Amino acid sequence: MKNLKKILLLSILTSLVAPVFAQKASWIWYPGDFDIYMSNAMQNRRTERGSFFPVFWKMDSHYVLVDFHKEFTLTEAEDVKLFVEGTYNVKIDGQAISGFPKTIKIPAGKHKLSLKVYSQAAVPAIFVQGKTVVSDETWLATFEDKEWIDQSGKVSDKSGTTFVSAGSWNLNNPTQLPSQFKLPTKPMAAVSRKKHDGGELLDFGKETFGFIKLHGLKGKGRVSLYYGESPEEALSTDKCETLDYVDIDLSQRKDSIMPLSKAFRYVNREFSGNVTVDSISMLYEYAPVTERGSFKSSDAELNKIYDVAKYTFHLNTREFFIDGIKRDRWVWSGDAYQSYLMNYYSFFDAPTVKKTLWAQRGKDPVTAHINTIMDYSFYWFLGIYDYYKFTGDQKFVQDIYPRMQSLMTYIDGRKNKNGLLEWMPGDWIFIDWADKLSKDGEVSFEQLLYARSLETMALCAKLANDEEGFAKYDKQAKELKSKIFELYWNPNKNALVHSRIDNKQTDNVTRYANMFGIFFDYFTPEQKLGVKKNVLLNDKVAKITTPYMRFYELEALCAMGEQSYVLKEMKSYWGGMLKLGATSFWEEYNPDKKGIEHLEMYGRPYGKSLCHAWGASPIYLLGKYYLGVRPVSAGYETYIIEPSLGGLEWMEGKVPTVNGDISVYMNKKEIKINSAVGLGTLKLKSNSKPVVKGATVKEVAKGVFEIAIEKGKDYLVKYSG
Repeated sequence: MKNLKKILLLSILTSLVAPVFAQKASWIWYPGDFDIYMSNAMQNRRTERGSFFPVFWKMDSHYVLVDFHKEFTLTEAEDVKLFVEGTYNVKIDGQAISGFPKTIKIPAGKHKLSLKVYSQAAVPAIFVQGKTVVSDETWLATFEDKEWIDQSGKVSDKSGTTFVSAGSWNLNNPTQLPSQFKLPTKPMAAVSRKKHDGGELLDFGKETFGFIKLHGLKGKGRVSLYYGESPEEALSTDKCETLDYVDIDLSQRKDSIMPLSKAFRYVNREFSGNVTVDSISMLYEYAPVTERGSFKSSDAELNKIYDVAKYTFHLNTREFFIDGIKRDRWVWSGDAYQSYLMNYYSFFDAPTVKKTLWAQRGKDPVTAHINTIMDYSFYWFLGIYDYYKFTGDQKFVQDIYPRMQSLMTYIDGRKNKNGLLEWMPGDWIFIDWADKLSKDGEVSFEQLLYARSLETMALCAKLANDEEGFAKYDKQAKELKSKIFELYWNPNKNALVHSRIDNKQTDNVTRYANMFGIFFDYFTPEQKLGVKKNVLLNDKVAKITTPYMRFYELEALCAMGEQSYVLKEMKSYWGGMLKLGATSFWEEYNPDKKGIEHLEMYGRPYGKSLCHAWGASPIYLLGKYYLGVRPVSAGYETYIIEPSLGGLEWMEGKVPTVNGDISVYMNKKEIKINSAVGLGTLKLKSNSKPVVKGATVKEVAKGVFEIAIEKGKDYLVKYSG
């Protein structure tokens, strides 16, 4: 069977290349399966000092037998090429075609084409290419035998199951099997080399990611490569986080590429025996995303922060949105959620958002929270509706909605007698990396995320045409929100307390639930002001030292119009990392630390990631709250532009959308706008009525004006700041 499969695949791949056709085909599979398969492969590449370091949550697998079909009505007979990953049979109108055909002829008229594919090692997938008969997400798929289902897709045996829409990821080359997918690479050289006792330290100039290549390797002995995001780490042969050992016995020069990609800026190479090498370079591995979003201003330091943030984010955009390139390289839901938001203001890479959401969720049955973390399950729900809001892709919501339901059913089943969530065996309540942060009892932060997730479920139920589900989730959300303020709001502290233990409020007030309550818009205007004064701007409340939660803290302040304050904070916090020589932003930054203390984390001298996705949040803050662009209805059909200089002299930039870019320029006297999408509303403050040609200016409050923005037009607005 194995040899037969190899022969089949080889014959398919070496067949004549298909001619140019009218419609574009892509590889398709059971939805979510390729994403799960690829995330398994990526996440299990992690090593720690040469040892395999596996994930510590349940990993699912793809379905090994999948049936694909679609009906076509052809005006004339059509030759159709078939490319398949796996062993397969083919049927036209239920009649099997003998053998393993690479090309079939479908007669004129209405016909049903079916392929059933088996593959244990890789995801069953097909690529069908004719003039009009092509494989795409309009095909239906099932992992069960459903030949009794009628043509409409309804189940005749009342089992309650149906076919689902196939999944794809724009893999459009029929001769490139999905299982062979790899990110592209390009050669790069070190910028400097420095000899030391026993070896040589190579500096590649900035944080990077890829495969080390040894040119002209010769001799007998061992090549030792020690990687470091800092020179101290690379030179610490017994404490660096990642390394490679290569034992060789070569009489002739040979090039050698390390089998696993690594994150580094510095590489310390040491040889034993009589090993020699002509030179060392790297193959830089990257995701081929398009730089669409942009930001530039009168502040050179802020511009540098933005550029480094975007580079940080690009490095952590790989097959999926991952946490950090040195250590984990795992698909953590909390990290990924922030990456989605940054992505919408930079690359607008919608397919990678979908892939990451599918991969995180895995398969039923649900036996634990996503990544085993309670809060991370909630971020997963929020990411789905955000994706719809930014892209308008309702089909994805409908496709993934059943997995949303089963995860929420699991969560609902873990409530305590008070209808709240608290730690249970198997759970990890994370919130943030912070000293002395209590996770005991019923934590208010978790209840807030739970309420928001129920609201998200209600919204997605409507999109999935589940009216009963909408009513259920909407009722749950409203009841929980009411309970949160009844049980956690402390009028004397003007804040939500951090937790309840033994049915009583604790005295502890932290920033987490309070800042989320602001941009969730859960507070009254008076409560917002109280929280801003007594929590967010109160130095007596424990400070946040991770970019992860600074993201949300600064968003809450921006949502309350504190852009001038946030600008100073960005320059102090992210600028502080730049002053210490950062070429990408870190997992954690505490300005009170000194020297190599900045490299420590998890009890290890070089445990901290110096290139972490959640460190790139200025991308999001500058796009949403300074350029001020955000969607109102799905896919930017309608949107708001509410720019704020926040102390800058001028700024300009682009915000990408699914159908084009929105360009904004602003100084203290003028605003220029051009948009390729939808119907926008420019909202601004001015001491006098703004002046603009070809548009109507409407005063909506004292000193607050709105101007309608139509796509394809240039607007020059003069105002008095």
